[in-house]
Amino acid sequence: MGEREPALVQSVDRAITILKLLARAEMGVTEIAAELGVHKSTASRLVYTLQARGLVEQHGERGRFSIGMGMLQFAGTVAGQLDIVQVGNPVCEELAERLGETVNVALLDATDTINVSQALGTSAVAAQNWIGQRTPSHATASGKVLLAFIPPGELDGLFVGDLASYTARTITDPQKLRDALKEVAEDGYATCFEELEPGLHSIAVPVFGPGQDVIAAISASGPAYRLSKKRIPEVVEELRQGARDLAGRMAYVSR
Repeated sequence: MGEREPALVQSVDRAITILKLLARAEMGVTEIAAELGVHKSTASRLVYTLQARGLVEQHGERGRFSIGMGMLQFAGTVAGQLDIVQVGNPVCEELAERLGETVNVALLDATDTINVSQALGTSAVAAQNWIGQRTPSHATASGKVLLAFIPPGELDGLFVGDLASYTARTITDPQKLRDALKEVAEDGYATCFEELEPGLHSIAVPVFGPGQDVIAAISASGPAYRLSKKRIPEVVEELRQGARDLAGRMAYVSR
């Protein structure tokens, strides 16, 4: 297996180079082969693989190649994430000031949650930076929210076997997680009380985009002694207002 890895990486590198070449101008297979410094048959296999995935397209039966419509999916995803980062920071700051707790905006990536915006609350005693960090979705409030609103079939493919345990309160049974996610979908919010770290509590709500798709989660986190269960109604209401604000700003930026 290890002996084949360099060849696999080389193929990926060449495929990326082809996409960069075609982003500049339309090219034929012969030209692409010359740019890559490979045999025409090698370039042809790479190009037609990219074509099969919709990432490049050919003009005419023997025509030149250009970037395909499939690349728009990646471009749209990246643009959307950049929009969330851009407009998420002020929303987090406003919420953090009102709640006194750390506020984050997070996105789902397979079984992980990635925090893309953050603001520290006025009561925060430690400046832990979560931006860019991956956290296990099953052990975070944001992760539970994001998982609760994906199609059931996709969820079944994500979790097989026991889940990683981080504290005595972490949900490690996939079926128990599914049951918990059903409650999250019904309630419209998720909590995580000492499931990732001892003494750390968090509460999260979904951010709905066009068509009522969940595009992100927004959460408040803090120490257990301060972010208690009694604060759930207050925090959920503030987070929901923040989620609506974020969705509205996203719609404005996307115009």
